[in-house]
Amino acid sequence: MAEFSQEPDVDAEDDGGGPVKSFLEHLEDFRWLLVKCAVTLGLAMLVCLIGANYVIAVIKWPLTQATVSYPGTNQIVSVSFGTNHLGNFPLTPDQQQLLGTGTSNRFAAVTIEPVMLGTNQVLGWHVTDDPAALADINKMHIDLVNLSPAGGFFVAIQVAFYGGMLVAAPIMLYFIADFVFPALRIKERKYIYRALLIGGGLFMVGVAFCYFVLMPVALMASQKYSQWLGLGAYQWRAEEYISFVCKFMLGMGLGFELPVVILTLVKIDILSYTTLRKMWRYMIVINLVLGAVLTTPEVITQVLMAGPLYMLYEITVWIAWYWDQPDRAKARRALLLLVLVLLLFAGLAWAGWHYGWPVLREHWKGHGQ
Repeated sequence: MAEFSQEPDVDAEDDGGGPVKSFLEHLEDFRWLLVKCAVTLGLAMLVCLIGANYVIAVIKWPLTQATVSYPGTNQIVSVSFGTNHLGNFPLTPDQQQLLGTGTSNRFAAVTIEPVMLGTNQVLGWHVTDDPAALADINKMHIDLVNLSPAGGFFVAIQVAFYGGMLVAAPIMLYFIADFVFPALRIKERKYIYRALLIGGGLFMVGVAFCYFVLMPVALMASQKYSQWLGLGAYQWRAEEYISFVCKFMLGMGLGFELPVVILTLVKIDILSYTTLRKMWRYMIVINLVLGAVLTTPEVITQVLMAGPLYMLYEITVWIAWYWDQPDRAKARRALLLLVLVLLLFAGLAWAGWHYGWPVLREHWKGHGQ
């Protein structure tokens, strides 16, 4: 009589697809993972080293977008000679009258050019109404310099490393996934695939948010802080500037991965909404520490990074709350109402800053006179 062995039912989502390997075989796979990642990073660094001048131009773009404000009421004049910008200078009333720049505008542009005086050629100036020159007054003018003979080489290596990490990251993540995924169950792989897809998008959003929004503000605040201390802030070391910008963008990109990590842990029942709500004090400290470690050690950039990261944490907590609700329709209505209230407050704050604050400033200035 034939014997039939009845195998226990295995949930398809709990099934693992990878072969069983010994410790030495796993060690060999890990060795090849390191080799492939190292080769990929080396090739990406070589490409970025060849095009280092283009990479530096991209890194310098936030510096061209940063603005500067001038305290007091003195007229500010922008002085240029040909295509060279010589600087922006505050004028006393006597100097303003001598140059003939007028009294109606706070900003003026002056061009220095050769003038024939009899048989002699001298330098003269004339006031110009060039809109580009007037707009240039409010921009930061920082020179990035190398202070050592080998400084250019070290800057190129630094640029190649940061650029190579960015270029090689997707390929390296693929190699890491190829090493780890065979050990995961199908259910776990499904969540990891989603986490990688959404996390990659959030990483790029974080880098773009830092590059286009936060970086110009951080650079402007850094210069004003130096000037408040009575220090010159018109020349920065190139390697320190590049390190600051790249670390800031990398840190913000990694910080934007926080919702993916937390929500993945919620999905696999390691964290819950109740736990996340109790952790908000610790997250404030963690975000401030991350802001200090991943940016320069000063308060302004630390807060600029910690603020958006904590806002992301709060959004993550509300998503976890939504998943925890038995009545999803009612929870959606509550979240929609909360979003509308937040948008209303944000709109009022924006209107007050752009329209109300200038009126109050002019009012206080009139009373001060």
